[in-house]
Amino acid sequence: MIVIIANRGQYNHRIYRTLKYLGAESKLVKNNLSPEDIRDLKPSGIVVGGGPFIEESGNSKEVIEEFYRELPILGICLGHQLLATVFGGEVQTAEAGVYADAEIVVDDEDRILRGLGPGFSAWVSHKDEVKTVPPGFKVLAHSETCSVEAMAHNELPLFGVQFHPEVEHTPRGPELFKNFLELCK
Repeated sequence: MIVIIANRGQYNHRIYRTLKYLGAESKLVKNNLSPEDIRDLKPSGIVVGGGPFIEESGNSKEVIEEFYRELPILGICLGHQLLATVFGGEVQTAEAGVYADAEIVVDDEDRILRGLGPGFSAWVSHKDEVKTVPPGFKVLAHSETCSVEAMAHNELPLFGVQFHPEVEHTPRGPELFKNFLELCK
């Protein structure tokens, strides 16, 4: 089962629907669930969804800290920023808030972006972004307006994407989720 932590973002339900479409058992949960409550669900992977503010991310950081050695974790938008923050990266307000289609340039396909290079179109919606990746992470993709559209840990199955692979405006988004599900087996 994939546990999806909803951080009050407008697209979290789309993550659930995409995973369901791909045949994955998943559960969308509120961000106030404790790591112990998440453990009781026996997840094989965790998706930390988007939301408006880091200050309103509930227990998301604690869940990342609890499970990062055990399970694949994918952070989307705010989840990406939380992943960076937990591991010592830097998140700042973007030079220009973005709410549009963007061309994502794949710098390193790694495991999560496997098959998506050299680039693809994606929907971006954010006012904050990762400015500096944490130690032990590498940049996988960038765009004209964001230098860290995707990142991954060098060894652990930890991934963050600033864009939204769960929406129709990211036509190849399901491929990213398929790659994530392969890691969760």
